[in-house]
Amino acid sequence: MTQLRDTTHQTAANRRDLRVSFEFFPPKTEKMEETMWRSIHRLAPLAPSFVSVTYGAGGSTRDRTHASVTRIQRETGIPAAAHLTCVGHTRGEIERIARTYWDEGIRSIVALRGDLPDAGDTYVPTPGGYDYAVDLVGGLKKIADFDISVSAYPETHPDAPSADFEIEYLKRKFDAGADRAITQFFFDNEVFLRFRDKCAKAGISAPIVPGILPVTNFASLLKFAGMCGANVPARLHHRFDGLDDDPDTRRMVAFHEAISQVEGLIAEGVTDFHFYTLNRAELTYAICHALGIRAKQVALSA
Repeated sequence: MTQLRDTTHQTAANRRDLRVSFEFFPPKTEKMEETMWRSIHRLAPLAPSFVSVTYGAGGSTRDRTHASVTRIQRETGIPAAAHLTCVGHTRGEIERIARTYWDEGIRSIVALRGDLPDAGDTYVPTPGGYDYAVDLVGGLKKIADFDISVSAYPETHPDAPSADFEIEYLKRKFDAGADRAITQFFFDNEVFLRFRDKCAKAGISAPIVPGILPVTNFASLLKFAGMCGANVPARLHHRFDGLDDDPDTRRMVAFHEAISQVEGLIAEGVTDFHFYTLNRAELTYAICHALGIRAKQVALSA
């Protein structure tokens, strides 16, 4: 007879220690900006560990990222983390940007190599800039004592030569001063758990936070997954099939998938989760509520 592991106590204990963080992207239009801020104000009372704002390919959204990050921290009091990339910036530019953030009270940065402006191009380091994320991490730590998050790819970055290299390179980023890694989204928990085990075996003890993507649009998900090398299991194709014009059912299926994934990870001892919100609050808020994360009184400026 198979012996089942009793995770009831472990799960209950972990729930008391759950920490969440949320990611947004800089809006392109006034309507998108209104949606983003409604979402931020909806999620802020959940007291996330931090809220991050992404950076466009080649640093194309630098000003909008800066404006969003500083406003989030000013209006909510929640630590805001700015994405910062190697692509498109010299070391001098990075230093000026980082010092400006520090002077404005921003203490957290998500340090990334960055996406290329044109998908499919071969990555070439920016002349006079940091070559890769590991170099950026080291440079930022010399500028100021930032809290630095970096990326991790349980299913291996498309540009990485192997899965072993992925873990070796992640360790180098931690050795350079990174404080945590946030993973690319995934839908098979075993993928993350195997990756976590391999990282531990390689001597990585820093937090590796799973990135969770509630599915708001399945067609967009397939596009994102194709760009980052994430596998979309057959079950998701089956469950979202025919729901393009049925948003209510789609949200119900998306909630079930996401809460099942997070519950499974909690049972394996995971206590930190980073939600890719796509600037929408509904699903992420519902998931957090179901996990027992309740709104706290947070002073929001008008």
